[in-house]
Amino acid sequence: MCYECESDELWSFVSFKANKQWLWVAYDRRSRHMVALHLGDRGAAGAKGLWENVPEHYRQQATLFTDKWEVYKKVIPAARHVFSAKKKDTNHAERFFCTLRQRCARLVRKSLSFSKNIEKDLMAIRFFIANYNLLLLL
Repeated sequence: MCYECESDELWSFVSFKANKQWLWVAYDRRSRHMVALHLGDRGAAGAKGLWENVPEHYRQQATLFTDKWEVYKKVIPAARHVFSAKKKDTNHAERFFCTLRQRCARLVRKSLSFSKNIEKDLMAIRFFIANYNLLLLL
């Protein structure tokens, strides 16, 4: 089976506005499931954290479509990576981010409902994504 995934990143902050955290995701195009996520910085360490969280069978078989962020080239093997400037190659992941911001108040950019603890932020995001993936099965 051939898998196609979209990968992108979304920023939020924890505790104070200068403490930006980036949510990296890998989104399966066919099933619409979120297959991996990582919360961290926007550099190569964040991209590496996402790649390590991608399930092994996806790392072996999937093609990951990304935007023009250079760190993806450093982490994802060239045989598994499609580097594109076209928004259509990551539009499902971008749309998921809109849904995530609508349903998780802590991720809204201009809000009083921001996270104060990074572990709780990650737990809330994981809970939402698990629920999101389960609802797709119904």
